[in-house]
Amino acid sequence: MNKTNKDVIVVGFALFAMFFGAGNLIFPPFLGVISGESWITGFSGFVIADVGLALLAIIAAAKCGGDINKVLGRPGKNLSIVLGTAIMICLGPLLAIPRTAATTFEMGVAPLFSGVNPVLFSVIFFAITLILTIRPSKVVDIIGEFLTPALLIALAVLIIKGIISPLGAINPKPMIEHVFAEGVAQGYQTMDALGAVALSTVVITSLGNKGYTDAKEKVKLTIKSGVVAAIGLCFVYGGLTYLGATVSKIYGQDVAQTTLIVEMTASLLGKPGKIILSAIVGLACLTTAVGLTSATGQFFENLTKGKLKYEVVVIVVCIFSAIVSNFGVSTIIKFSAPILDMVYPVTIVLVIMTLFGNKIKNNNAFKGAAYMALIISILPFANKFGLDTSFLSKLPFAPLGFNWIVPVVIAGVIGNFIPSIDNNEIKDRIDRAN
Repeated sequence: MNKTNKDVIVVGFALFAMFFGAGNLIFPPFLGVISGESWITGFSGFVIADVGLALLAIIAAAKCGGDINKVLGRPGKNLSIVLGTAIMICLGPLLAIPRTAATTFEMGVAPLFSGVNPVLFSVIFFAITLILTIRPSKVVDIIGEFLTPALLIALAVLIIKGIISPLGAINPKPMIEHVFAEGVAQGYQTMDALGAVALSTVVITSLGNKGYTDAKEKVKLTIKSGVVAAIGLCFVYGGLTYLGATVSKIYGQDVAQTTLIVEMTASLLGKPGKIILSAIVGLACLTTAVGLTSATGQFFENLTKGKLKYEVVVIVVCIFSAIVSNFGVSTIIKFSAPILDMVYPVTIVLVIMTLFGNKIKNNNAFKGAAYMALIISILPFANKFGLDTSFLSKLPFAPLGFNWIVPVVIAGVIGNFIPSIDNNEIKDRIDRAN
């Protein structure tokens, strides 16, 4: 195997592991339970909304050199900074990173070692994260060469055992009416497209450190690595969804997602299953924490043009995340999820438009689409102030969580017909007027 192909596989493995957090572990089995024999249909919807959007985000970010501000920049610099900062704070120390430690403790440590102090565990978890993150050039290699193979082996043991010895017969009837739509909705909830935009920065940096200096080559290799990660995610998601389908006659819609994966693992592998699950959760969360911590450090270093050093940012992120993680998974999600709900649609819109950026010449098309996505995402919170927003549930694609699509398309088309004047042209007009 030549060096380039090896690098693509290593980077692809790293991307897979950075995407595959504990949330990605618990969604597919539950989808399998409620889908029954239609689990492939549900799985298809999940893959489109999760892996599909994430792959598009990787391609868009790669075309922009891994710079989040360029992906978000066409609607204007101010919106780009606000959105980029909100995304990185949520993916960073406010939500995703502390959630990795909290989930590892609740699902991987507490069931095995009841006496472990959660504060002590968070300190140890983020000390390891910091050690693996402090040198950005080594992040992808550490994850891709060492941590991902261990994660894949642990997942393979669970999935293969479930295929060879199914836990039960698959329910012939799904528990829900719109299986594909439910798959899309659950895939959408993983919000991996946000992570893809951020993690592409880590990938681009790694490829540069490996000696790839040509911009087009780095884009090409980043996209290939994204495809490797996407293939791995599809196989794992498919296996986990099938495992859920095999217990669709045992559990109902009311089963807790974390409880489901714990009990499935125990039924398949007995007492060693707790150790296997602990390894899966720990590795999945650690690789995600490492990737997102590194991405956060690089983002704020670039945003401040080096005034905030990468090393300083990752140290602060690890300390802050260690503190927040002790509030527990449910509290973290409750506090931060609304912010993600607001920034996710506009990010998807800008990712997709970036893919066709060469064909969309008018920046007002980007502005119209972006601000409309933001408005539709913010409106649900207006209920608290007495504003009736029930019309949002009647918009096209609302059941799939995509009620913003049609308004965004309309706003983008309208914006495209409004002449765009750049700063240089404004300056020229002022000079001529004087």
